[in-house]
Amino acid sequence: MKETVLGINVNTENYDELITDIFNRIEKKEKSLIVAINPEKIIKAKEDPALKKLLNEAEIQIPDGIGVILASKIQKGQITERVTGVDMMMRLCAESAKQQKPIFLYGGKPGVADKAAEKLKELYPGIVIAGTQDGYEKDNDKVIAKINEAKPDILFVAMGSPKQENWINANRDHLHPTIYQGVGGSFDVLAGTVKRAPEAFQKVGMEWFYRLMKEPKRIKRQMALPLFLLEVARGSKKK
Repeated sequence: MKETVLGINVNTENYDELITDIFNRIEKKEKSLIVAINPEKIIKAKEDPALKKLLNEAEIQIPDGIGVILASKIQKGQITERVTGVDMMMRLCAESAKQQKPIFLYGGKPGVADKAAEKLKELYPGIVIAGTQDGYEKDNDKVIAKINEAKPDILFVAMGSPKQENWINANRDHLHPTIYQGVGGSFDVLAGTVKRAPEAFQKVGMEWFYRLMKEPKRIKRQMALPLFLLEVARGSKKK
């Protein structure tokens, strides 16, 4: 099921429901792109028709951001649980290990995807990692050939958004995998080169506050959240 937040589609399902759906898609060979939706992207999409099209045309849009949950509450919607990009990736890896569905990691600086792959093997014994490729290979045909030769079911692409999603959309018709997810800096988190917010912050949806404490210059970006919620409230009053 989908709900619309300021013109952007967002899935209402929780992790377990989405995982079931995604692995059914693998069985049916239904190529699907997973995108993470947060207030910042929704606001940008209002001014950027190409971004709006990209987000709305994805098969699965996960509510990655406490602001999306609050927006759904304001408009009396069905989204009750955050589904973050990095946690979605981890849950897909856990289920892939159980079902023996191969995955491929593409992107990041040289060596980062390899380190991330090692960490995944540690976390999910038996996981099938079909291959890795850093994001610095200039020859796109080589990248496609390497992925296709490895025959993964799931491809994680770490290039930052929307570059990673644009790359997936431009190439997925020529690629073997069924499920595609742009995962931003997740390889760096797995490789240990970037620290994620402590679990206490994650649990209460306050990762944004932790990042703000670490990088005060993010305050401008965070100020967009109250304006976003105000706009949602205005929109729901008009209905």
